Amino acid sequence: MVTNPALSSVDPRTLGGIATLLVAALLCLLYVYRRRTYIVCWVAGWIVTAFSLLLAAHRFASEKLGYAAYGISQFLAIVGALGFVVAADAYRARPRVVRSYAMVLLPVFMWFALAPLALRRAGAFVPGHLLIAGALVAAGIGHLRVLRQTRLLGALVVGLTFLVIAGSHVWVLFASRANQDISRLTYIDVGLYLVAALGMQLMAFEDMTYELRVTNARLETAQNELRQMVTTDALTGCRNRRYFDEVIGREVQRHRRYHIPLSLVFVDIDRFKTINDTLGHDEGDRVLQRVAVFLLRNVREVDYVFRWGGDEFLILMSCREGEAVRRATALQAAFATSADADGLPVGVGLSVGCAEVGAHDDDIVSLIKVADERMYSDKRR
Repeated sequence: MVTNPALSSVDPRTLGGIATLLVAALLCLLYVYRRRTYIVCWVAGWIVTAFSLLLAAHRFASEKLGYAAYGISQFLAIVGALGFVVAADAYRARPRVVRSYAMVLLPVFMWFALAPLALRRAGAFVPGHLLIAGALVAAGIGHLRVLRQTRLLGALVVGLTFLVIAGSHVWVLFASRANQDISRLTYIDVGLYLVAALGMQLMAFEDMTYELRVTNARLETAQNELRQMVTTDALTGCRNRRYFDEVIGREVQRHRRYHIPLSLVFVDIDRFKTINDTLGHDEGDRVLQRVAVFLLRNVREVDYVFRWGGDEFLILMSCREGEAVRRATALQAAFATSADADGLPVGVGLSVGCAEVGAHDDDIVSLIKVADERMYSDKRR
Protein backbone atom coordinates (compact mmCIF):
# COMPACT_ATOMS: atom_id res chain seq x y z
CA MET A 1 0.00 0.00 0.00
CA VAL A 2 1.46 3.35 -1.07
CA THR A 3 0.92 6.34 1.22
CA ASN A 4 1.23 9.99 0.33
CA PRO A 5 4.44 11.22 2.03
CA ALA A 6 3.20 14.81 2.04
CA LEU A 7 0.02 13.79 3.86
CA SER A 8 1.84 11.56 6.35
CA SER A 9 4.21 14.39 7.24
CA VAL A 10 1.37 16.71 8.22
CA ASP A 11 0.89 16.94 11.97
CA PRO A 12 -2.65 15.69 12.87
CA ARG A 13 -3.02 18.68 15.18
CA THR A 14 -2.58 20.96 12.17
CA LEU A 15 -5.37 19.10 10.38
CA GLY A 16 -7.48 19.38 13.50
CA GLY A 17 -6.85 23.13 13.76
CA ILE A 18 -7.82 23.71 10.14
CA ALA A 19 -10.92 21.52 10.54
CA THR A 20 -12.06 23.36 13.66
CA LEU A 21 -11.59 26.73 11.93
CA LEU A 22 -13.82 25.50 9.10
CA VAL A 23 -16.38 24.39 11.68
CA ALA A 24 -16.26 27.86 13.27
CA ALA A 25 -16.77 29.46 9.85
CA LEU A 26 -19.84 27.27 9.17
CA LEU A 27 -21.29 28.15 12.55
CA CYS A 28 -20.73 31.84 11.78
CA LEU A 29 -22.84 31.39 8.65
CA LEU A 30 -25.46 29.65 10.76
CA TYR A 31 -25.45 32.60 13.16
CA VAL A 32 -26.51 34.86 10.30
CA TYR A 33 -29.82 32.96 10.15
CA ARG A 34 -30.08 32.03 13.81
CA ARG A 35 -28.84 34.82 16.07
CA ARG A 36 -28.48 33.01 19.37
CA THR A 37 -25.93 33.43 22.14
CA TYR A 38 -25.16 29.73 22.36
CA ILE A 39 -24.00 29.71 18.73
CA VAL A 40 -21.58 32.58 19.50
CA CYS A 41 -20.22 30.51 22.40
CA TRP A 42 -19.79 27.52 20.09
CA VAL A 43 -17.89 29.66 17.58
CA ALA A 44 -15.64 31.05 20.32
CA GLY A 45 -14.97 27.54 21.65
CA TRP A 46 -14.03 26.22 18.20
CA ILE A 47 -11.77 29.19 17.39
CA VAL A 48 -9.87 28.89 20.68
CA THR A 49 -9.59 25.11 20.19
CA ALA A 50 -8.24 25.67 16.66
CA PHE A 51 -5.54 28.04 17.92
CA SER A 52 -4.68 25.49 20.62
CA LEU A 53 -4.16 22.74 18.05
CA LEU A 54 -2.21 24.93 15.62
CA LEU A 55 0.01 26.26 18.40
CA ALA A 56 0.74 22.73 19.63
CA ALA A 57 1.62 21.65 16.07
CA HIS A 58 3.98 24.56 15.40
CA ARG A 59 7.69 23.87 15.72
CA PHE A 60 9.82 26.46 17.49
CA ALA A 61 13.55 26.94 17.18
CA SER A 62 13.99 27.33 20.93
CA GLU A 63 13.25 24.27 23.06
CA LYS A 64 12.00 26.32 26.03
CA LEU A 65 9.80 28.40 23.76
CA GLY A 66 8.32 25.19 22.42
CA TYR A 67 7.56 23.98 25.93
CA ALA A 68 5.91 27.31 26.82
CA ALA A 69 3.87 27.18 23.59
CA TYR A 70 2.72 23.66 24.44
CA GLY A 71 1.62 24.78 27.89
CA ILE A 72 -0.30 27.74 26.44
CA SER A 73 -1.91 25.43 23.87
CA GLN A 74 -3.14 23.22 26.70
CA PHE A 75 -4.56 26.28 28.45
CA LEU A 76 -6.32 27.37 25.25
CA ALA A 77 -7.81 23.88 24.91
CA ILE A 78 -9.22 24.22 28.43
CA VAL A 79 -10.69 27.64 27.59
CA GLY A 80 -12.19 26.26 24.36
CA ALA A 81 -13.87 23.42 26.26
CA LEU A 82 -15.21 25.93 28.81
CA GLY A 83 -16.71 27.84 25.86
CA PHE A 84 -18.79 24.75 25.08
CA VAL A 85 -19.89 24.61 28.74
CA VAL A 86 -21.05 28.24 28.53
CA ALA A 87 -22.85 27.42 25.24
CA ALA A 88 -24.93 24.73 26.96
CA ASP A 89 -25.87 27.19 29.71
CA ALA A 90 -26.60 29.92 27.17
CA TYR A 91 -29.23 27.77 25.48
CA ARG A 92 -31.44 27.82 28.58
CA ALA A 93 -30.69 31.34 29.84
CA ARG A 94 -28.43 34.29 29.23
CA PRO A 95 -24.94 33.33 30.50
CA ARG A 96 -23.40 35.45 33.22
CA VAL A 97 -19.67 35.82 32.69
CA VAL A 98 -18.36 37.58 35.78
CA ARG A 99 -14.95 38.90 36.74
CA SER A 100 -14.37 36.02 39.15
CA TYR A 101 -14.01 33.67 36.17
CA ALA A 102 -10.99 35.63 35.00
CA MET A 103 -9.56 35.55 38.52
CA VAL A 104 -9.79 31.74 38.46
CA LEU A 105 -8.32 31.38 34.97
CA LEU A 106 -5.41 33.73 35.62
CA PRO A 107 -3.47 31.41 37.97
CA VAL A 108 -4.25 28.49 35.65
CA PHE A 109 -2.77 30.46 32.75
CA MET A 110 0.31 31.32 34.83
CA TRP A 111 0.86 27.64 35.61
CA PHE A 112 0.56 26.45 32.01
CA ALA A 113 2.75 29.31 30.75
CA LEU A 114 5.53 28.96 33.32
CA ALA A 115 5.49 25.36 34.58
CA PRO A 116 6.70 23.86 31.25
CA LEU A 117 9.81 26.08 31.45
CA ALA A 118 10.86 24.18 34.58
CA LEU A 119 9.13 20.82 34.20
CA ARG A 120 9.09 20.63 30.38
CA ARG A 121 6.02 19.09 28.75
CA ALA A 122 5.19 17.09 31.87
CA GLY A 123 4.25 20.31 33.65
CA ALA A 124 1.31 20.82 31.28
CA PHE A 125 0.66 17.34 29.92
CA VAL A 126 -1.15 15.62 32.79
CA PRO A 127 -2.98 18.60 34.34
CA GLY A 128 -3.87 19.88 30.88
CA HIS A 129 -5.53 16.66 29.71
CA LEU A 130 -7.30 16.22 33.05
CA LEU A 131 -8.73 19.75 33.02
CA ILE A 132 -9.71 19.48 29.35
CA ALA A 133 -11.47 16.18 30.06
CA GLY A 134 -13.28 17.70 33.05
CA ALA A 135 -14.45 20.71 31.03
CA LEU A 136 -15.63 18.48 28.18
CA VAL A 137 -17.54 16.28 30.62
CA ALA A 138 -19.27 19.41 31.96
CA ALA A 139 -20.04 20.49 28.38
CA GLY A 140 -21.41 17.04 27.54
CA ILE A 141 -23.62 16.96 30.62
CA GLY A 142 -24.82 20.50 29.88
CA HIS A 143 -25.92 19.54 26.37
CA LEU A 144 -27.61 16.39 27.66
CA ARG A 145 -29.58 18.61 30.03
CA VAL A 146 -30.68 20.60 27.00
CA LEU A 147 -31.78 17.27 25.50
CA ARG A 148 -33.85 16.54 28.59
CA GLN A 149 -35.53 19.93 28.33
CA THR A 150 -36.16 20.10 24.57
CA ARG A 151 -35.77 16.55 23.16
CA LEU A 152 -33.36 17.83 20.48
CA LEU A 153 -31.46 15.00 18.78
CA GLY A 154 -28.57 17.37 18.04
CA ALA A 155 -28.08 17.98 21.77
CA LEU A 156 -27.76 14.21 22.25
CA VAL A 157 -25.11 13.95 19.51
CA VAL A 158 -23.12 16.91 20.88
CA GLY A 159 -23.37 15.78 24.49
CA LEU A 160 -22.29 12.19 23.82
CA THR A 161 -19.49 13.28 21.50
CA PHE A 162 -18.03 15.62 24.11
CA LEU A 163 -18.11 12.79 26.65
CA VAL A 164 -16.27 10.49 24.24
CA ILE A 165 -13.66 13.18 23.51
CA ALA A 166 -13.21 13.64 27.27
CA GLY A 167 -12.61 9.90 27.53
CA SER A 168 -9.96 10.11 24.79
CA HIS A 169 -8.07 12.75 26.79
CA VAL A 170 -8.03 10.45 29.80
CA TRP A 171 -6.93 7.56 27.58
CA VAL A 172 -3.99 9.69 26.33
CA LEU A 173 -2.62 9.75 29.87
CA PHE A 174 -2.69 5.94 30.15
CA ALA A 175 -1.33 5.44 26.63
CA SER A 176 1.58 7.81 27.24
CA ARG A 177 2.55 5.97 30.42
CA ALA A 178 2.54 2.71 28.45
CA ASN A 179 4.71 4.33 25.75
CA GLN A 180 2.03 3.81 23.11
CA ASP A 181 1.72 5.91 19.97
CA ILE A 182 -0.99 8.53 20.63
CA SER A 183 -0.93 10.22 17.22
CA ARG A 184 -3.85 8.07 16.05
CA LEU A 185 -5.91 9.37 18.95
CA THR A 186 -5.47 12.86 17.55
CA TYR A 187 -6.95 11.74 14.23
CA ILE A 188 -9.82 10.14 16.14
CA ASP A 189 -10.39 13.36 18.08
CA VAL A 190 -10.51 15.30 14.80
CA GLY A 191 -13.22 12.95 13.56
CA LEU A 192 -15.10 13.32 16.83
CA TYR A 193 -14.88 17.11 16.58
CA LEU A 194 -16.50 16.90 13.14
CA VAL A 195 -19.28 14.73 14.57
CA ALA A 196 -19.82 17.31 17.32
CA ALA A 197 -19.94 20.05 14.68
CA LEU A 198 -22.61 18.15 12.72
CA GLY A 199 -24.55 17.71 15.96
CA MET A 200 -24.38 21.47 16.55
CA GLN A 201 -25.71 22.16 13.06
CA LEU A 202 -28.53 19.69 13.66
CA MET A 203 -29.26 21.14 17.09
CA ALA A 204 -29.50 24.70 15.71
CA PHE A 205 -31.97 23.68 12.99
CA GLU A 206 -33.96 21.58 15.46
CA ASP A 207 -34.01 24.57 17.79
CA MET A 208 -35.67 26.63 15.05
CA THR A 209 -38.37 24.01 14.52
CA TYR A 210 -38.77 23.61 18.30
CA GLU A 211 -39.30 27.35 18.68
CA LEU A 212 -41.81 27.28 15.83
CA ARG A 213 -43.73 24.50 17.56
CA VAL A 214 -43.74 26.39 20.85
CA THR A 215 -44.80 29.60 19.11
CA ASN A 216 -47.58 27.81 17.24
CA ALA A 217 -48.79 26.22 20.46
CA ARG A 218 -48.86 29.61 22.19
CA LEU A 219 -50.61 31.14 19.21
CA GLU A 220 -53.21 28.38 19.22
CA THR A 221 -53.75 28.86 22.95
CA ALA A 222 -54.13 32.60 22.47
CA GLN A 223 -56.59 32.04 19.62
CA ASN A 224 -58.63 29.66 21.77
CA GLU A 225 -58.64 32.16 24.63
CA LEU A 226 -59.66 34.95 22.27
CA ARG A 227 -62.40 32.80 20.78
CA GLN A 228 -63.57 31.93 24.28
CA MET A 229 -63.74 35.62 25.13
CA VAL A 230 -65.60 36.46 21.92
CA THR A 231 -68.18 33.68 22.28
CA THR A 232 -68.74 33.86 26.05
CA ASP A 233 -70.81 36.37 27.98
CA ALA A 234 -68.44 38.08 30.39
CA LEU A 235 -70.99 38.59 33.17
CA THR A 236 -72.62 35.15 33.35
CA GLY A 237 -70.12 32.80 31.75
CA CYS A 238 -72.78 31.46 29.39
CA ARG A 239 -72.34 31.35 25.65
CA ASN A 240 -73.53 34.42 23.77
CA ARG A 241 -75.57 34.95 20.61
CA ARG A 242 -72.43 34.97 18.45
CA TYR A 243 -71.72 31.40 19.52
CA PHE A 244 -75.36 30.48 18.95
CA ASP A 245 -75.00 31.61 15.33
CA GLU A 246 -71.92 29.35 15.02
CA VAL A 247 -73.43 26.16 16.39
CA ILE A 248 -77.07 26.31 15.35
CA GLY A 249 -76.37 25.41 11.71
CA ARG A 250 -74.26 22.42 12.76
CA GLU A 251 -76.83 21.24 15.27
CA VAL A 252 -79.69 21.51 12.76
CA GLN A 253 -77.71 19.49 10.22
CA ARG A 254 -76.97 16.84 12.84
CA HIS A 255 -80.66 16.88 13.77
CA ARG A 256 -81.67 16.19 10.18
CA ARG A 257 -78.96 13.71 9.26
CA TYR A 258 -79.11 11.53 12.37
CA HIS A 259 -82.75 12.26 13.33
CA ILE A 260 -81.65 13.64 16.70
CA PRO A 261 -84.50 15.61 18.33
CA LEU A 262 -83.81 19.27 19.00
CA SER A 263 -85.78 21.78 21.09
CA LEU A 264 -85.44 25.39 22.17
CA VAL A 265 -86.16 26.47 25.75
CA PHE A 266 -86.57 30.18 26.40
CA VAL A 267 -85.93 31.24 30.03
CA ASP A 268 -86.77 34.63 31.55
CA ILE A 269 -86.15 35.92 35.09
CA ASP A 270 -89.28 37.12 36.88
CA ARG A 271 -89.31 40.67 38.35
CA PHE A 272 -85.88 41.44 36.90
CA LYS A 273 -86.81 44.92 35.63
CA THR A 274 -88.25 45.82 39.03
CA ILE A 275 -85.06 44.68 40.74
CA ASN A 276 -82.94 46.83 38.41
CA ASP A 277 -85.18 49.86 38.93
CA THR A 278 -85.50 49.61 42.72
CA LEU A 279 -82.33 47.84 43.91
CA GLY A 280 -79.86 48.90 41.22
CA HIS A 281 -77.96 47.23 38.44
CA ASP A 282 -75.41 45.65 40.77
CA GLU A 283 -78.16 43.61 42.39
CA GLY A 284 -79.52 42.80 38.93
CA ASP A 285 -76.11 41.54 37.86
CA ARG A 286 -75.93 39.35 40.97
CA VAL A 287 -79.30 37.82 40.10
CA LEU A 288 -78.15 37.13 36.52
CA GLN A 289 -74.99 35.43 37.76
CA ARG A 290 -76.89 33.24 40.24
CA VAL A 291 -79.37 32.13 37.58
CA ALA A 292 -76.58 31.45 35.07
CA VAL A 293 -74.67 29.33 37.59
CA PHE A 294 -77.82 27.37 38.33
CA LEU A 295 -78.58 26.73 34.65
CA LEU A 296 -75.03 25.71 33.78
CA ARG A 297 -74.94 23.33 36.72
CA ASN A 298 -78.32 21.70 36.05
CA VAL A 299 -78.32 21.43 32.24
CA ARG A 300 -76.70 18.43 30.58
CA GLU A 301 -73.22 18.81 29.04
CA VAL A 302 -74.60 17.95 25.59
CA ASP A 303 -76.98 20.93 25.77
CA TYR A 304 -76.10 24.60 25.35
CA VAL A 305 -76.98 27.56 27.57
CA PHE A 306 -76.91 31.01 25.92
CA ARG A 307 -77.47 34.42 27.39
CA TRP A 308 -79.86 35.80 24.83
CA GLY A 309 -80.01 39.35 26.14
CA GLY A 310 -80.95 41.24 29.29
CA ASP A 311 -82.55 38.72 31.63
CA GLU A 312 -83.28 36.15 28.91
CA PHE A 313 -81.54 32.83 28.43
CA LEU A 314 -81.90 30.28 25.63
CA ILE A 315 -81.24 26.57 26.10
CA LEU A 316 -80.65 24.25 23.14
CA MET A 317 -81.71 20.74 24.17
CA SER A 318 -81.33 17.44 22.34
CA CYS A 319 -84.82 16.12 23.06
CA ARG A 320 -88.47 16.27 21.97
CA GLU A 321 -90.69 19.17 22.95
CA GLY A 322 -92.51 17.16 25.59
CA GLU A 323 -89.25 16.20 27.25
CA ALA A 324 -88.03 19.81 26.96
CA VAL A 325 -91.21 21.03 28.72
CA ARG A 326 -90.71 18.49 31.49
CA ARG A 327 -87.08 19.48 32.01
CA ALA A 328 -87.83 23.19 31.87
CA THR A 329 -90.60 22.79 34.46
CA ALA A 330 -88.20 20.82 36.65
CA LEU A 331 -85.67 23.65 36.34
CA GLN A 332 -88.30 26.14 37.50
CA ALA A 333 -89.13 24.10 40.57
CA ALA A 334 -85.51 23.28 41.36
CA PHE A 335 -84.39 26.91 41.19
CA ALA A 336 -87.08 28.00 43.65
CA THR A 337 -85.61 25.67 46.31
CA SER A 338 -81.95 25.79 45.32
CA ALA A 339 -79.11 27.43 47.22
CA ASP A 340 -78.59 29.73 44.24
CA ALA A 341 -81.92 31.43 45.01
CA ASP A 342 -81.05 32.02 48.68
CA GLY A 343 -80.58 35.69 49.46
CA LEU A 344 -82.11 36.91 46.21
CA PRO A 345 -84.92 39.49 46.25
CA VAL A 346 -88.41 38.17 46.89
CA GLY A 347 -90.28 37.00 43.80
CA VAL A 348 -87.24 36.07 41.69
CA GLY A 349 -88.11 32.98 39.68
CA LEU A 350 -87.94 31.53 36.19
CA SER A 351 -90.51 31.57 33.38
CA VAL A 352 -90.00 29.13 30.51
CA GLY A 353 -91.27 28.43 27.01
CA CYS A 354 -90.40 25.57 24.65
CA ALA A 355 -90.50 24.92 20.90
CA GLU A 356 -89.28 21.90 18.94
CA VAL A 357 -87.22 22.16 15.75
CA GLY A 358 -89.04 20.20 13.08
CA ALA A 359 -87.46 18.10 10.36
CA HIS A 360 -88.03 20.81 7.75
CA ASP A 361 -87.79 23.94 9.88
CA ASP A 362 -85.29 26.40 8.44
CA ASP A 363 -86.40 29.59 10.18
CA ILE A 364 -84.91 29.17 13.65
CA VAL A 365 -85.67 32.80 14.52
CA SER A 366 -89.40 32.12 14.16
CA LEU A 367 -89.11 29.12 16.48
CA ILE A 368 -87.32 31.28 19.04
CA LYS A 369 -90.21 33.74 18.85
CA VAL A 370 -92.64 30.86 19.43
CA ALA A 371 -90.67 29.78 22.52
CA ASP A 372 -90.57 33.43 23.64
CA GLU A 373 -94.35 33.79 23.33
CA ARG A 374 -94.89 30.57 25.29
CA MET A 375 -92.53 31.88 27.95
CA TYR A 376 -94.66 35.02 28.31
CA SER A 377 -97.77 32.83 28.58
CA ASP A 378 -96.06 30.95 31.37
CA LYS A 379 -95.08 34.25 33.06
CA ARG A 380 -98.72 35.46 32.93
CA ARG A 381 -99.86 32.23 34.56
